[in-house]
Amino acid sequence: MDALTPSSPLGDPFAITTLEQLAQHYDAPRELVLKKVTHRLEERTRAFIAASPFAILATCGSNGPHATPRGDAPGFILPLDEGTLALPDRRGNNRLDGLRDIVENPEVALLFFVPGIGETLRVNGTARITADLALRERFTEQGKTPATVLLISVREVYMQCAKALMRSRLWGERKRPEAVPTMGQLIAAHTGGLVEPESYDRDAPQRLRDTMY
Repeated sequence: MDALTPSSPLGDPFAITTLEQLAQHYDAPRELVLKKVTHRLEERTRAFIAASPFAILATCGSNGPHATPRGDAPGFILPLDEGTLALPDRRGNNRLDGLRDIVENPEVALLFFVPGIGETLRVNGTARITADLALRERFTEQGKTPATVLLISVREVYMQCAKALMRSRLWGERKRPEAVPTMGQLIAAHTGGLVEPESYDRDAPQRLRDTMY
C-alpha cells in the first residue's frame, strides 16, 4: 500500500473532522478575499459571462454530487437580469444527472471559464427547470430548440484567482482578449471599489508567483 494512503479512512489518525481542526492548518483569509463576493450580475460580471463558452454545473441530489460540463458559443449562458441566469439544456446523453439533482435539491454552483484566461468566475445560487416555449426558443440553434432551460437565481458571485490554471498550464501561452474584464476590474466592481484595478492587475503576476505553492 502507498505510504501516503491511510489503511482505512475511519482509522486515519490525521483525519480532519471539525472546523477548528481545519483552521489550524491554514492562515486566515485576507479581508479582500472575504469582501470580494457580490450578489448581482453587474456589468463587468456580465461581460465575463458573455465571453465564456464553457462552464461546469455542480449539483447534488439523493445519489450524491455531480459536476457536468456545459458548453456552446461564448455567451450561451444568458443573464436575464441582475439576479437571474438562463442556461439552455443542449442535447446530451439523457442521463439528466444534474437536472434530476435540481428537482430534488435546487442548490447549484457554476464555474465559468474563458479560454486563455487564468481567472474563473464562480456563481452560487438556486435553480429551477422550465419548459417555457418562448424562453426555449430564444436559445434555438441550427433549428434545434432545447428541451428545457435552467433558470438560476444568483446568491453569490465572485472571482477565483488564476493559480490553479497557472499551475496546470491549461491554456499554454495565449493573449488575453481585450473584451474580458481583468481580475482587478471585476473585484473593484464586486466590492464597490475596494481595490484599484490597474495597480491590482499590475502586481498580480508577481503576487501569484510568490503564493503559488
